Amino acid sequence: MKVDFPGLLREPMASGNFRYRVRPEGDVRTRIRIFCGPGEEDFDRQYKLARAGEKPKPLKKPSETAMPKSIGWLVKSYLEYLESKVKAGTSSAKTLKKKKNLLARLIAVPDRKMAIPQEKLIEMQDGMIATPAQADAFIEAVGVLYDWAIARKYVMSNPARGIDKVYQKGDGATPWKAADVKAFFMKHKPGSKPHVAMSVLLWTGCRIEDLTILGRGYEQVIDGVEALRWTPLKKGSSEVTIPLLQPLKDATRAPTVQGTTYVLGRGGKPFASGDSMSAMFKRWCQDAGLVHLSAHGVRKGLAELLAELGCSQYEIMAILGHSEAKTSEVYTRRVERWKLAMGAMERVKISKAWS
Repeated sequence: MKVDFPGLLREPMASGNFRYRVRPEGDVRTRIRIFCGPGEEDFDRQYKLARAGEKPKPLKKPSETAMPKSIGWLVKSYLEYLESKVKAGTSSAKTLKKKKNLLARLIAVPDRKMAIPQEKLIEMQDGMIATPAQADAFIEAVGVLYDWAIARKYVMSNPARGIDKVYQKGDGATPWKAADVKAFFMKHKPGSKPHVAMSVLLWTGCRIEDLTILGRGYEQVIDGVEALRWTPLKKGSSEVTIPLLQPLKDATRAPTVQGTTYVLGRGGKPFASGDSMSAMFKRWCQDAGLVHLSAHGVRKGLAELLAELGCSQYEIMAILGHSEAKTSEVYTRRVERWKLAMGAMERVKISKAWS
């Protein structure tokens, strides 16, 4: 059966699978086997060689080009496994990209056996001390790699387990205040992309990556009330259903160019990833003179504002899409401490009055 390309044949096999063969240009009798189909990584190269009458060799996997049973072989085999999970839809491309970046340091280790000593990993962690969160992420990625390898009997132990973390978590992103939002809107007027982005973050409590999907397709009418309903992209998030407030509706209708998402990138298309959206939002903050703020701080500021208004952890969970109370507790802790401190001060005043 001919498939889209001149001379390309897709032939069924007894196993139920298919194979691809190509007739060289000008030769109707010869059929040359190629080892992938349209849309696959090496198809163009193999197809062109076969049309020219040459027999292509299948593209080797990265693990097949590495020294057998080396650390490079182990990492590449693991990444190929993750790639197969992404193709099957059981893992995300974002996870794969992150693991590739972190484990690239291991691939750079020359000709080392799979069982890398723990002191070598600690040495590599020390070399990343300027970026402690990244250093800990590297050790964790190595730990997951070796857990995978142990399950397949490639190695017997995990050298990454038992290594102390070096990152001390702080308070995180700076929460936005009302004055900050006002300054942002003074710089970025209605109808602009920054204005739409801030409005969606402010009136939905969504995360920055959700700006790459949220649009009119998620709007509904529930019991006569216009609403937004979506499941946040963050793994494990609960579905969020909130009223479509008038300020948000006005902001999203203001741009002259409308698309599938509220916030549009180049060419009127959605932003490709949460990372690219986050980087652009940071630039908009800098343009407004708010260099110390970021998109995540909008959500954090909203959570603290809700807490100050007396919303319970569970009400905040419903609005922000948290699946666990301990997540919302992070945002309400500061408010609760302040209330407790004020109460304690009042008691101190009373006790002094009695003395």
